[in-house]
Amino acid sequence: MYAFDIDTNAPKAQLYDDLHSAAMALVADESDAVANMANVAALIWQFLPDLNWSGFYRMVDGELVLGPFVGKPACIRIALGSGVCGTAAASGETQLVSDVHAFPGHIACDAASQSELVVPVLHDGKVTHVIDLDSPTLARFDDEDRAGIERLAQSLAGRI
Repeated sequence: MYAFDIDTNAPKAQLYDDLHSAAMALVADESDAVANMANVAALIWQFLPDLNWSGFYRMVDGELVLGPFVGKPACIRIALGSGVCGTAAASGETQLVSDVHAFPGHIACDAASQSELVVPVLHDGKVTHVIDLDSPTLARFDDEDRAGIERLAQSLAGRI
């Protein structure tokens, strides 16, 4: 059993260091990708305030397919280049969206979502997954969030 001491009022840099340490502890001795994604999605949900969805999409046969997540039911398949997740997967670049309603082609799985952060996970130079975070608050995510989740994505690349 794992127990993590979380201070959600800590500065973001510390919160992301703690999240990263907890995630690495959970995946260190586990080779099952689904188990690792499920635990990390739950950790993100536990560590980061003001989210209404956290999880993974997996690259399968040229499209994104829903992976483990915490939140309301979500879109199962997303075409590359479609919505925020598909754009991140197609470009290989993080998408930090302050207002999802202003994002061309946004896919609204949960009408409560106002902002979104999607970070591609690259393994051997190819996008294999994306980490998707949604918030019911406009402009919830900033560059510290981007850096924290990008670091997590890099560390998870060979474990999911």
